[in-house]
Amino acid sequence: MKIIKLVVLGSWLALATGLAGAAEIPARHTITHEDVWLMKRVGAPVPSPDGKWVVVAVTEPAYDSKEQWSDLWLKSLTDDSPARRITFSKSAESGVRWSPDSTRLVFAAKREGDEVPQLYVLALTGGEAERITNLTLGAREPKWSPDGKKLLFVSEIYPGTKNEDEVKQAAKEHKDRKYNVRAYETFPPRFWNKWLDDKKVRLFVQDAVAGSRAYDLLAGTKLADSPGFGGSFSDEGQNLEGEWAPDGTAVVFVAALNRDQGAHANVNSQLFEVAVDGGEPRQLTRDTHSYSQIQFSPDGKALLVLYSAETPGKVYDLSRLVRFPWPFKAKPTVLTATLDRSVSRFALPVGSDRVYFTSEHAGLEKLYSVPLAGGDARPEPSPETGCIGGLAAGGQALVGLWENAVNPPEVYSFNGAPKVLTHFNTAKAAQIDWLPVEHFWFKSAKGREIHSMLIKPPGFDPAKKYPLFVVIHGGAASMWKDVFVLRWNYHLLAQPGYVLLLTDYTGSTGYGEEFARAIQLDPLKTPGDEINQAADEAIRKYAFIDATRQAAGGASYGGHLANWLQATTTRYKCIISHAGEADLIMQWGTSDSIYNREVNSGGPVWGDSKVWREQSPLLQAGNQAKGTGFKSPILITVGEQDFRVPLNNAYLWFTLNQRLQVPSKLLVFPEAGHWILRGEDSRYWYGEVHAWLAKYLSP
Repeated sequence: MKIIKLVVLGSWLALATGLAGAAEIPARHTITHEDVWLMKRVGAPVPSPDGKWVVVAVTEPAYDSKEQWSDLWLKSLTDDSPARRITFSKSAESGVRWSPDSTRLVFAAKREGDEVPQLYVLALTGGEAERITNLTLGAREPKWSPDGKKLLFVSEIYPGTKNEDEVKQAAKEHKDRKYNVRAYETFPPRFWNKWLDDKKVRLFVQDAVAGSRAYDLLAGTKLADSPGFGGSFSDEGQNLEGEWAPDGTAVVFVAALNRDQGAHANVNSQLFEVAVDGGEPRQLTRDTHSYSQIQFSPDGKALLVLYSAETPGKVYDLSRLVRFPWPFKAKPTVLTATLDRSVSRFALPVGSDRVYFTSEHAGLEKLYSVPLAGGDARPEPSPETGCIGGLAAGGQALVGLWENAVNPPEVYSFNGAPKVLTHFNTAKAAQIDWLPVEHFWFKSAKGREIHSMLIKPPGFDPAKKYPLFVVIHGGAASMWKDVFVLRWNYHLLAQPGYVLLLTDYTGSTGYGEEFARAIQLDPLKTPGDEINQAADEAIRKYAFIDATRQAAGGASYGGHLANWLQATTTRYKCIISHAGEADLIMQWGTSDSIYNREVNSGGPVWGDSKVWREQSPLLQAGNQAKGTGFKSPILITVGEQDFRVPLNNAYLWFTLNQRLQVPSKLLVFPEAGHWILRGEDSRYWYGEVHAWLAKYLSP
């Protein structure tokens, strides 16, 4: 990777905290769960095509979900007037898009009288939003046609139905049937936190006028009727990403052709084009890559997408930015070929010959650009700390979110020096006693450069001794970021008086493709060793850490590693494991993904790869008799609706600990999926975590 020198903005501290020119800093208090949970949640900003406005969804949380509000706010990009609310409803608006003339907004919402989300259009000249669609199975992810007369969106149909009347009749039959059963012939039958149903995802087009007819672009096509056709999975089911061609006569979209092979092969997403009047789609790409984030250049001469090479036999390919000529020719230019980092999100301002994008590195996410014609990437002005997200362009405007661990997300302009545009959480954040994260590196026993972040508790006194809480990120293809977190909030975990250690072990992103791939055939041992080595380094480096009082915990893949640490070391006074696997084979057979686990572990579970047995936490139970494991008391938590790391893992791990007579406690949250997302459940979980830590880390 070409070394990129980061741009440091000298006035950044005042800009980020919003305290520039303030007469005095207000008294600060110790962080509470209410501070974390009730912080306003700011969505990705959407700039207008003329570059004069930006709209953003803001959620005002509540512990009772019935009292939660979510609305759209409008902010001028031409003056410093504050953002103003333009919708007033409890239900959330999603998929917000500007009309090409920057006078109207379209979004999906479930408003009074709606059984499912429908599309609404709001004119900024005044008045109420008008419902545009009236489909039995709803509508989402709208996109305006270039002339502003039509809308492209995602909806669903029942198998065998050809029009809305048939969909409505099929829905009635499903509702009226006397039996209750789920039937499957392809994998997966469930995803994340939902059982999948038999509905099929489709792209629809409709005039942007209430009462007009919506039509299925893929109706009757061989492509849509093929058994492997499908979109990407999301919380809403399957999704098809589509975008209007520049002349408005066609739609380019991403879909898989082998969705039905997910149990035994990698599922690849290809690019297709379909005429706006329908007909058989044309397949644009024919390779083993996967594509996403379709965008056309403002002049309509280039199609830009992200792609993952999906290299056979490998895991964790980088996401690279690719340009195709338009009209389409299958001769792509990989714009980030020399950058050994994944592109997170990209944007193309009008009149610019450069594509702007964000990318991870060592806990941060910063802004870069690359020539549209091809060439090397360069850094653009970015805040010194934290992460940029939600990057988008409208006209010549470039906007996004910025946050760090002590500054919750706000909307920023990135035209030149970053400029804060909103202050939804600034005042509240300034009242909390919290310190920025601290970064450090060390060389692991295998010679790898390992990055960690350190979180200090409120009222920190370097002359005191503090217990160490080693917190492990999930993924494994992710990294710890300098951001404000709702789940496993750094400062709330540290609040009773703990120092937190956040280490990016082998397999983490943000350190190059080979670093992420090095976890293949070594899913738990080396990452676990590096976490322990990072704890040793932190203890050596920071005199205020009490080496006699250490704990560890994590969620998802971090829960896998928490279980592994309990099985293989006795250094930790206690462990906390949320959604952690107990056994590699069990996780393979019950999760919503299979094939990538086989690739990562060296073959199928019945093959000759030793990984399945040698790095299965369950099969290390004999370490207790050796005195090398299963001594640390463990708090095990799980969501009953979690289908990524299903409940049976937590139950097995609790059973094993009870059998080995290790102090253990199991918490099952019946309404939770992979994450605990109900306010009162979250408050209870944090309370139990703090109580568990206090029980075993108190002097």
